[in-house]
Amino acid sequence: MTAQDTIDEIVHADSWDRRVARIRLVPQRHGTAEHGRIFAEVARAVYVPQLAPDFAYIHPAPFYEPEYFSDVYAAAHAATEGFSLVAEDELASVLTVDPRTLLVFRTIAGLAKEEFGHATALVAGPLELPPVSAGKIDSMERRGVPASAGQVQVIARTLTQIMDGTLFGEPAGELRSKQDKPDTASGWSSVRAFATGGVPFALFLHQRHYGGAFRQLLDATSSRRGDLIEDAVAALFTVNGVPFIRTGAHNQGEIAARFEVKVTPAPDFVVYDESGALRAMLECKATNNGGTARDKALRFERLRDESVRLGGVPLFAVLGGMGWARVNDTLGPVVRDTDGRVFTLATLDDMLTVAPFPQLTTRE
Repeated sequence: MTAQDTIDEIVHADSWDRRVARIRLVPQRHGTAEHGRIFAEVARAVYVPQLAPDFAYIHPAPFYEPEYFSDVYAAAHAATEGFSLVAEDELASVLTVDPRTLLVFRTIAGLAKEEFGHATALVAGPLELPPVSAGKIDSMERRGVPASAGQVQVIARTLTQIMDGTLFGEPAGELRSKQDKPDTASGWSSVRAFATGGVPFALFLHQRHYGGAFRQLLDATSSRRGDLIEDAVAALFTVNGVPFIRTGAHNQGEIAARFEVKVTPAPDFVVYDESGALRAMLECKATNNGGTARDKALRFERLRDESVRLGGVPLFAVLGGMGWARVNDTLGPVVRDTDGRVFTLATLDDMLTVAPFPQLTTRE
């Protein structure tokens, strides 16, 4: 049987279990020199079409939506009479009345919360006051939590010195100040000009080019994106009555003691039967970068070794992102290490048709 015959047989298998069985025959039928091509071609034909470009979507987050920012911007604009009343004491008064307006002023300054917190330390020392933490900044902006008089003073002076260019000093060498941007290049007068006349579309797009579209939102929702696949797997198992444990830092010891799984960290999910015996291990990995996918593929090799050590416990992969479309050194090896038990969010329901899941589901 030629390598192409084997590829065709695997690709055209009429069930997932038959595909798994045929993939497991590859080492018996072919020399190792042919394995890479076989697994890569199978990955390209069967699995790549199921990958979704999750970079095309974002999670909603009310704090970052236009409605919230527009509301706070309107408050800041009105309180400062179009950013005309921006002396230190005037800023302090606005921040005292509506702490949320710090979001607008900090965004004008062009600093992330952590950066602005560090900036307040430069001002707080001479005032013999503590700096304002990133957590406090967040609570003011997000929930309108009032600040103390000392914190308001530090924030107002920090904003004033940033805008008049005295806080950070002149940059050395080829560096540029973050205030050397169109809306703050001339301090508050630039702010007023744009607040009155608007921002040309080309300039708006250039700033997106500089900072990356949705960058702050993506950073803020990174944990939700990372949990997306695991949440879907957990929901599938729960609805269908599959006994499982979702692993994490809190239960690594339990997984090792209960199931003798020694690989660390433990796979994202362990599946067991009514007797408590380990029946499957499952790992979730998402990436839109081919190089990162290559690094993550190595994890499945380690899990495959553990699967063999445990007597052949089936290993499953649930993947997401277009990084896995690079088949030779990413998806192909994962297909090899899982015997083809590779799924995506689009094919997740099909996973329950693959052994051992038909014997573990309790849903009628």
